[in-house]
Amino acid sequence: MWWTTLMLSIFRSRLLTCSAATLRSYATEASVAGNKLDQSSFARATALFKTYKPVTPGLRHLKRPLNPHLYEGSPVRLLTIAKRKKGGRNNQGVITVRHRGGGHRQRIRLVDFHRKEQGVHDVVRIEYDPGRSAHIALLRNRDSNAEGTNKWSYILAPEGIRAGDAVQSFRTGIPEGFIPGFDSFTEKDAESTVAAAAESTDAAEDEGSDATHSLALGLLRTLTLKTGNVLPLRLIPPGTLIHNISLKPHGPGILVRSAGSFGQIVAHEESGRYCQVRLQSGEVRKILKDCCATIGKVSNPLWKHRSLGKAGRSRWLGIRPSVRGVAMNAYVCLISRLVIAHIETYII
Repeated sequence: MWWTTLMLSIFRSRLLTCSAATLRSYATEASVAGNKLDQSSFARATALFKTYKPVTPGLRHLKRPLNPHLYEGSPVRLLTIAKRKKGGRNNQGVITVRHRGGGHRQRIRLVDFHRKEQGVHDVVRIEYDPGRSAHIALLRNRDSNAEGTNKWSYILAPEGIRAGDAVQSFRTGIPEGFIPGFDSFTEKDAESTVAAAAESTDAAEDEGSDATHSLALGLLRTLTLKTGNVLPLRLIPPGTLIHNISLKPHGPGILVRSAGSFGQIVAHEESGRYCQVRLQSGEVRKILKDCCATIGKVSNPLWKHRSLGKAGRSRWLGIRPSVRGVAMNAYVCLISRLVIAHIETYII
C-alpha cells in the first residue's frame, strides 16, 4: 500500500540523517549523551562499568567493572597448581556444601601472603584471579641471583598499583643505610623515632634531638609508606589504610583480603605490645605490633556492584541453583526426615 511505502521512506531518511556518534555499538560504555540534564552528575556512571546492547536477554542486565589494565594472557605456570573440584562433597561422597558443582576449569594461583623476600620488586602486570574477588599482581625480584619462586611471585594487587611500579617488603626491619644521610640508622632507631613523634616534649634542651627525629621520621615515612609496601604495625603511623594483616609475627596475612576492603591503624599502645586496628566491619581489634600489613586498599572495589546478567554465568562459576525449603515437595521432606530419624534410633 502507498502509506506503507511512505512510512518506510520516512524511516529510512531519519535513519540516514542519524549521526554515527549517537549509534551504540554491540559492547560499549553506558552513555547519557542524549540527556538534557547536567552531564557532571553522570560522570561516574559513564566510566565505571561496561554495559552491552541488549541483543540477547542475557546481555540486557550484564554489567562489568571496567578494568582495561588487566593482563589478558595466561598466568605464570610456575605459580599455579591444578584445582580438583569435588562438587561440595567430603571424602565419603556426602554433600557437605550445597549449591556447588560444575563450572569452568580453573587453576589455583599461589599468592604470597608472607612477603618475606627483601629488596625491590617490580610490578610486571596486573592479572585476574578466578579464586578471589581481588586482582593479583605479578612481581619480579631485581636480585639477579634469585631463581624460581624467589624471582617471580603473586601478591594481592592494591588499589592504584600498575605495571612498572616498584614495591618492597620491610618485614624483617629497616636495612642499614636505607635512609640517605643516616647510614647508621637501624630498626631500633626507627622504633624510637616513631615513639618520639608520638610523644611531645617541651624541654628546650631536646630541641636538637627532636629536629633530628622529625627529619628521620619524615624520610622514613616518605621512603616506606608507599602503596604495596609491607611494614610491621609498629612502624605504621595512625590513620594509615592497610590490608593483608597478619595475626602472628611470622605468619601470613589473614585479615582484610577481599576486593575493595581496607583496615585502618587507630592507635599504638605507648607501653604495650599491641596496636589497635579498625577492620572493615567497624570492629577495633588489638593486634601485636610485630605483625605486618600491606599499605593501601585492596583492588577491584567495584566487584560487589557487578551484575552477572543470566543464570548461566553462575553455572560457569561453579554455582548451582538453590531452591527454597518452602518451595520443596513436603512429602519428600517428610520421607527424608523419617529416614534420618530411623538411622539415629538405629545408631542409638
